[in-house]
Amino acid sequence: MDSEYKSISWKSLESNVLFIGQDNCPPNYFYRGNNVRENYVIHYIQRGKGVFSSANHNTVSLQAGDVFILPKDVPCFYQADGEEPWQYFWIGFSGTKINTMLQGSSLAKKRYLRQVQDSDFCTSLKQLYNALRSPSSLPNDILVESLTYQMFYNLVTEYPNNRGTSHETDKQLKLSLYYLQENFRNSDCNIANLCHHVNLSRSYLYTIFKREMNLSPQKYLSQLRMEEAKELLRNTNNPVQEITHRVGYKDEFTFSKAFKRYTGFSPQVYRKKIER
Repeated sequence: MDSEYKSISWKSLESNVLFIGQDNCPPNYFYRGNNVRENYVIHYIQRGKGVFSSANHNTVSLQAGDVFILPKDVPCFYQADGEEPWQYFWIGFSGTKINTMLQGSSLAKKRYLRQVQDSDFCTSLKQLYNALRSPSSLPNDILVESLTYQMFYNLVTEYPNNRGTSHETDKQLKLSLYYLQENFRNSDCNIANLCHHVNLSRSYLYTIFKREMNLSPQKYLSQLRMEEAKELLRNTNNPVQEITHRVGYKDEFTFSKAFKRYTGFSPQVYRKKIER
């Protein structure tokens, strides 16, 4: 098969896998769509070669056995070689948990990895892709869930992000992330309460997040709520007022403003757009 694309329509348990695809590109082919993605897309090059670049990173030549990622909200460009155009498959992910796992790997920093074909990461990536091509069923959905986490486990253990973070700072960040992930659905969850919980000043907490996550604690909290809201709008018929409270907002007006700022659409328009 030269090319394929499949939207993942079933409800994943927690994996946040959105879509998969494969393409056997013609010479010099480059993607002409929006080069800033709303999600994370991992590409594995099966054959051939090409070039890849992303914002604030140099252009690199990549070939069969290499991996590159299109990070969320980052402009990227990639083009097949004129003589040996590449064939690749891709998997699209969303969610702040995906971001957290990616940040533990050098893929997040470099945005590509060379010659991974003999790694456990590559094996699990291929297994995940094949599982996602299979028809939806409870056993297969569970398999997808497990392979997603297995793939990210192999990624961060085989290709870790060696940032030299101190043990204490790493512990403080993990505690902060865990607190927000567990409590963001509560309307009382805010950065002031987080600072009190982890016993850190607001300015120091901000410094840790910006250095290690490249975003502020408040933006991370907002992402958790907005990604959860997107899932609920996609996969349930719950009214917007109910979703408002389920993602930690006290009133629908404030939630709708925040959602439109995050996605560019009101909750109602976003739901209709997904249903098309």
